[in-house]
Amino acid sequence: MQKFFVNPEQIQENTASIVGEDVNHIVNVLRLELGEKVLVGNKISGDTYNCEIRNITKEYVLLDILNKNDGTTEPNVYLHVFQGLPKADKMENIIQKCTEIGVSEFTPVAMSRCIVKLDEKESKKKLERWQKIAETAAKQSKRDIIPKINFAQNLKNIYEKLKECDIVLIAYEDEKENSLKSVLKKHMKQEIKKVAIIIGPEGGLERQEVEAIKRSRRNCSFIRK
Repeated sequence: MQKFFVNPEQIQENTASIVGEDVNHIVNVLRLELGEKVLVGNKISGDTYNCEIRNITKEYVLLDILNKNDGTTEPNVYLHVFQGLPKADKMENIIQKCTEIGVSEFTPVAMSRCIVKLDEKESKKKLERWQKIAETAAKQSKRDIIPKINFAQNLKNIYEKLKECDIVLIAYEDEKENSLKSVLKKHMKQEIKKVAIIIGPEGGLERQEVEAIKRSRRNCSFIRK
């Protein structure tokens, strides 16, 4: 069953409407017809509804809400990935695949060894593109939410965000002992609601950056890349 995300105002008591690019996708790509079932997700609340197509026009698709889906496709832990800006379009693939496995939030980070440099105009354009990729991946994997993509930040600007997390994992090329599995095993008895994962660009993290992260957040865990 196909899934589509809509804004809260597009969901009424017994009906929902789909507008914009999704209308063309429904009509000309999927070729859905009256009476067929689809899933509709509220972009803000994450609620999902089982719906049936009542009417199709060029401007909108009108749906009857059959019932609310009480199940969830979301993981129990909120995952926030802080990704050093990679070369070319690699970030698009990272966002797509990480959305499919359950990541909830992404923050691109400008690090010392990043080759890519984004100005304000480029950052806004990239953000729109990345958010669209996250929405498409969330539809395909039937997520309850669309992951949030933040503006690219400097490393020092993410420290406050790290304080919100129960665990901070750093993928570091100089770490020789700890694996992801071994680190998570140490935290098995801890109540974990939010996890940060820091990943450097192709060249990895510099020693100064690692030391700065350690000073900003106690009990960071380094894992082998």
